[in-house]
Amino acid sequence: MPYYESVFIARQDVSASAAKTLADKFADILKTNGGSVSKREYWGLRSLAYRIKKNKKGHYFLFNTDAPSQAIQEMERHMRLDEDVLRFLTLRIEEIDETPSIMMQNRGRYDDKFGDSTSSEPSKQVPKAEIVASDKSPENDLETSDEDRPNAAGDGDSKKDNPTNEAGNQDIIGDDA
Repeated sequence: MPYYESVFIARQDVSASAAKTLADKFADILKTNGGSVSKREYWGLRSLAYRIKKNKKGHYFLFNTDAPSQAIQEMERHMRLDEDVLRFLTLRIEEIDETPSIMMQNRGRYDDKFGDSTSSEPSKQVPKAEIVASDKSPENDLETSDEDRPNAAGDGDSKKDNPTNEAGNQDIIGDDA
């Protein structure tokens, strides 16, 4: 039997458990028509690149299947009829890759970096770049504050040389008004 990879997006209004039930429904359609789902991934609620049917987000699912074409056609027919499915795409592939998809690998890196790990599989640690300061001039020294530096007028007392208030407007010095 040929191998297929199918991705579909469910509406954002549907809860995560209802979206997973929807995915179970499509997997059952494949099984009843003689196919099998070898890999199934839930990519989560993700932002869409543009609005689709007034939705800005969607629940993403990936199926890797080993099924006859009639089973795929039946699953796609049900996806077209279901109002909760925004978009779907099914491709025929040469072989099924059992490793996690790129989306799940990136999700693992994001979870490791920000501490929100919901992925069951460990991901590889990405080495962090080391930051090295190459210029040690007083302008780049973090310990030098603005009050330690002289201003353009010369003597270093910014209140006397530049009479501006905190909003950046000039204060009136004389009684010329």
